[in-house]
Amino acid sequence: MIHSIFLINNSGDIFLEKHYKSVIPKTVCDYFFDEVAKASSPENVQPVIQTPNHIIISVYRAQIHFVAVCRSEVPPLFVIEFLHRVADIVKDYFEDVTETIIKDNVVLVYELLDEMLDNGFPLATEPNILKELIRPPTLFRTITDAMSGKNTNVSASLPTGQLSNIPWRRIGVRYANNEAYFDVIEELDAIVDRSGNVVMSDVAGRIDCLIKLSGMPDLTLTFVNSRLLEDVSLHPCIRFRRFDNDRALSFIPPDGSFRLMSYRAGGGGGGHGQMIPLTLRHTIQFREAASRLEISLSPRPVSGKVVDEVAVQVTFPRSVTNVSLTPSVGKYTFDSASRTLTWNVGKLEPQKFPSIKGPIILQTGAPVPDCNPTILVNFSISGWTVSGLRVNRLDLMGEKYKPFKGVKYVTRAGKLEFRT
Repeated sequence: MIHSIFLINNSGDIFLEKHYKSVIPKTVCDYFFDEVAKASSPENVQPVIQTPNHIIISVYRAQIHFVAVCRSEVPPLFVIEFLHRVADIVKDYFEDVTETIIKDNVVLVYELLDEMLDNGFPLATEPNILKELIRPPTLFRTITDAMSGKNTNVSASLPTGQLSNIPWRRIGVRYANNEAYFDVIEELDAIVDRSGNVVMSDVAGRIDCLIKLSGMPDLTLTFVNSRLLEDVSLHPCIRFRRFDNDRALSFIPPDGSFRLMSYRAGGGGGGHGQMIPLTLRHTIQFREAASRLEISLSPRPVSGKVVDEVAVQVTFPRSVTNVSLTPSVGKYTFDSASRTLTWNVGKLEPQKFPSIKGPIILQTGAPVPDCNPTILVNFSISGWTVSGLRVNRLDLMGEKYKPFKGVKYVTRAGKLEFRT
């Protein structure tokens, strides 16, 4: 079970804490801070930390460390999934996850944490159930509550879904227009060595839904090539036996937005490396007299789709104080505190090859760096999936209406790293 939850910003300040079984002092986070100091970046902090009397489990989302403390051994993935669910719920309620938003709505966040965990065990984690228990903030409700002196958002009655055998869907849902939208989103992780060879590649995907259907619909979603799916994580609404038999998703959906499934696509271990939609060429030289950087990009053909939202990020060694670069496309920024160069390219045109080049300024008297930094690249492609996964059809049973159906495909860079 989870005994305490701490939210910690990048400065090491604990700006929110919630205790369930007993109060655990903040000093337990000193073990966590030691691991943060050892890590190369906040994303690389060890997710599970064993201390003499506690187990600390954390995730990093939106510049915030979500830290759970347990007194006894628990399945780590259960805690990690719950912490991600906390971040998702905060985003669903307030449209973003930031320290400022959480502080401004601290009473509501505490009420959510009270309902999500009961005595250290998960109780209500579905967004539509929580929204019946705790009303989302609106300007009108804030004004009326202030005038009436009401200081809580907790409903006086139980959600209708909690009283049925389908706790994730409330009873009596009605819509004038019945709609079902599915977003198939995949992220490509890859490491490319300095010669341009793909060392490792992997594809992680998810299917996010927005369901606005009346009554109690029973949906079946099938795929053209479902055998690509590996390491699947299913929403509790999905009938596992049906999926195990024919790889079809049969379910009574929650109302509103939710994640139907996450997965890894088959063909890893470098199999997706040839699907990287761009080529990067680089020259980084550190010398006492003149240090220089040059990076150029060129698109690869991807079924006629446009590579968009391209951005290049380089984190230099500590001896680099500044850069003076000239980009042919887009703009760049240099953060002198983190020594990070960010080049926002935007859309890659088929016949254009963006480049950025110029001198690197080293600190006077500092030794010349003996190793080159890695280059991280982000991109986004609409209407295409790197694995080739496609939706075949969506069938509806249990209701007589015909809903509007929509499917969107998006491929993004996860951690695409070019070594120099």
